[in-house]
Amino acid sequence: MELNIIEKTENPVLNRTEIDFECLYHGEATPKLLDIKSKLVALLDADKELMVVDNVQPFFGEGRAKCYAKIYDSKESLNDIETKHILEKNKEASKEEGQEE
Repeated sequence: MELNIIEKTENPVLNRTEIDFECLYHGEATPKLLDIKSKLVALLDADKELMVVDNVQPFFGEGRAKCYAKIYDSKESLNDIETKHILEKNKEASKEEGQEE
């Protein structure tokens, strides 16, 4: 999987940086959102707790996806602005949840 940053925009009103990027994954299944988030955190050297990947839109039959992520300046800004379902899908599964079968 390879990530290419298309545009990085500062949004001082909402205390965040908005990132449009492309995910390339030729010959593989569409990567999970948390895998994309981990790779983007490493690429940008950002705090995982302050980043949310908002959406991943795969292109049919192409092995690539258009993605959008946001990095907040503080945990307070993140919790005040982001909706509950976005926060839930960006949350790491706890060990107890992962072991239930």
